[in-house]
Amino acid sequence: MAEVVLNRSQARNALSTHLAGRIAAACAELATDHSLRAVVLSSADPRAFCVGADLKERAAMRDRDFMAQRLVFRRMFDAVRELPVPTVAAVRGWALGGGMELMLCCDLVVAAEDAVVGVPEVTLGIVPGGGATQLLAKRIGYGKAADLLFTGRKVPATEAERLGLVDRLVPADDVRAQALELAERIAANSPVAVRNARNALRRSLDVDLAAGLDIEDSAWRAAVFSDDRAEGVAAFVERRPAQWPGH
Repeated sequence: MAEVVLNRSQARNALSTHLAGRIAAACAELATDHSLRAVVLSSADPRAFCVGADLKERAAMRDRDFMAQRLVFRRMFDAVRELPVPTVAAVRGWALGGGMELMLCCDLVVAAEDAVVGVPEVTLGIVPGGGATQLLAKRIGYGKAADLLFTGRKVPATEAERLGLVDRLVPADDVRAQALELAERIAANSPVAVRNARNALRRSLDVDLAAGLDIEDSAWRAAVFSDDRAEGVAAFVERRPAQWPGH
């Protein structure tokens, strides 16, 4: 298991070009680690998970600078989404704009009772560019996504949980520990089974049921003929913890 910690506390983890590049590089490196079983994305700042793009940096940017930064930001969001193992966002305080999109890139969200989330881009004359226009509707449905995207309003943690933006709501001081515990519970299972289940789940979002069932069948076949399946059955019969080969 690994943890990627956003640590630009002086700016509440506002996404500068440099920070986005570092996040992208960290996730790209993790993606090559075949022993990896889960990733937690967290913040060193108790006030904020991430407040979105660094608007102070952008105030001095020209059009060509925006386009150059755009490439870095897309690489960052893609790198988080494309991690090959389950990802858990540990959200405390503000998660706005690109910060909320980083959250949406993760499979699961553990949030503090003091968390506030939102995509306020339209209030600044821009459109979300980290996946919110696509990922929000997949997570909470078209109408609820339209409400958040078109109003730009900020949503408190209790409403975020009710909407389905947050999977687990916990006391503020417990967010990181609960996220790590969740990741560890995932990591204790067969890595072959978990990776294939996650792949089937994610790929099913954009296809009809028949195609989704074919995707599931492929995932089942990959797992059932693996060494992990043999070890899992043996461990169950012998009443001992499984020692997953991972292939």
